[in-house]
Parts: sequence; structure tokens; C-alpha cells
Amino acid sequence: MTKNLVSIENYKVGDGQPLLFILGPCVMESEDLVLQVAGRLAEMRDRLNLQIVFKSSFDKANRTSVDSYRGPGLEEGLRMLELVRQKTGLPTTTDIHEAAQAAPCAEVCSILQIPAFLARQTDLIVAAADAAVARNICVNVKKPQFVAPEDTIHAVKKCRARGLNSVMLSERGSTFGYGRLVNDFRCVPIMKSFGVPVVYDATHSVQLPGGATTGGQREMVSVLSRAAVAVGCDAVFMETHPDPDKGLSDGPNMVVLDRLEAMLRQLTILRETVLAFEN
Repeated sequence: MTKNLVSIENYKVGDGQPLLFILGPCVMESEDLVLQVAGRLAEMRDRLNLQIVFKSSFDKANRTSVDSYRGPGLEEGLRMLELVRQKTGLPTTTDIHEAAQAAPCAEVCSILQIPAFLARQTDLIVAAADAAVARNICVNVKKPQFVAPEDTIHAVKKCRARGLNSVMLSERGSTFGYGRLVNDFRCVPIMKSFGVPVVYDATHSVQLPGGATTGGQREMVSVLSRAAVAVGCDAVFMETHPDPDKGLSDGPNMVVLDRLEAMLRQLTILRETVLAFEN
């Protein structure tokens, strides 16, 4: 049996497999935006034969300011994600922040995503694992900025204790002093050694925390994504938006939608090169 292998609907993710791309706007700003981005992603999936999952959040529960836009909420957000599935056939994922959100999200999503700040919350992980087992889907746990990669094994063990083997871990940078995140790319092989695929979260790795709103270095997304694929990540997470500077959350980090395809092509070629040298 292939190590690190996870199935997400018709996709295969892990050692020896094509990259999985998890893509979409940071937050659901409107139905029109969600369907516009999902439509473009589905077109790229079909034309370039890519494995793409649509991601967007119904609630950004960790916004810096109480006045910042958080999203449409659970019920409306799940309605939009279901609409994406119906219109494009793309699998979907979203963040969950409370244990009670796991089961309803599992009815719509193919991956339940645990945010980095919540990855040590046992009740949340257990609820996500139970919902994933019931629906035969996957849980993606994001490595907290304050946790060593070897310590993420505990989140994996919590999932496996509930009978869930379809688990992924995400690298999204580590806190370095104040207002900086850095990527230690040793995280990728360390977390892969737990028998799970590893996702590289390119857009949140380039955040510049601090101030009234979080800043970012969008120009570094492509650079760091190439590095992550070169060291063996199995999936790449990027948030994308037609006009990120007008985005309602994480605008400085999101990739301009019109520039996304070139990056996906480049990373796909790099993945094929890496796999060729491993065989």
C-alpha cells in the first residue's frame, strides 16, 4: 500500500501522486464572487487536468479587528459551497471553528479544515474526525505557528484514535519574533514521516501579522511554493481573488486570479520533476 496516500473523491493525494491544489477566495464575500472564482478553477481543472479543491471560509473567526468582515455565516456559507459542487463538480473545503460545525460541514465538504490556532483543541479535532469517518471524507489540520512539526503527530493520533486515517497536515509558517512568519522546510518531511500527505499553505505563510489588519507579501507566494514542492509537499493551498487589493480578508496574501494558472503550471512541472528523480 502506498504510504501517505489519501483519497479525496476521485483524487489521490500523497507519495507518487500529482499535486492537489486547494484554491479559492479567503472568505465568501458574495455568491457572485464564489461562483466566479469556482468557475475559473473548474475550467483550469478540466483544461490542465489538475486536482483542484475549492476553498472559502463562511466565518473568519480570528480577525484582528472586531469591525472586520467575517463572512456570511454557517448556513449561508454551506449553501454557497453546495452551489459550487452542483455547478462545477469541484470538491470543497472550509474552516471549522467549533465542534458543532463539523457534522453539517461534512455533509457538503470533502475536507474539514482545522485552523492553525485551533489545532490543539481536542474536542474540535475529535468532532471533525467523527464527522469525517461518518461521511468518508478527510481532515486537514494546519500546524500552529507556535508548534514544532514533530508535535503535530498528536493531532494525527487524535484523528486515528477515532478511526480516521484520511488526515493531512499543513505547513503555514512559524512565528519568528513579532510580526514575522518563516518556513522551516524541514517541516514537510518531518510531518510526512507520520504517514500523512502534507499541504503547503502558501498564502498564509507570507502573512505579516500585526497592526489593525494583517499584511502580507503576495510576491513571495510563488517563490515559497516552488521551495515547498521541491522538498516534497503533496498539496499546495493558495487563496485567490480577481482583485485581492479589494478583498475583504487577507487581500495582501491572495494570488491575483488572472496570474494563478502560470503558477499552477510551473508547480505541476516541478512536481513531475521531483517524482521522476524519486523513482
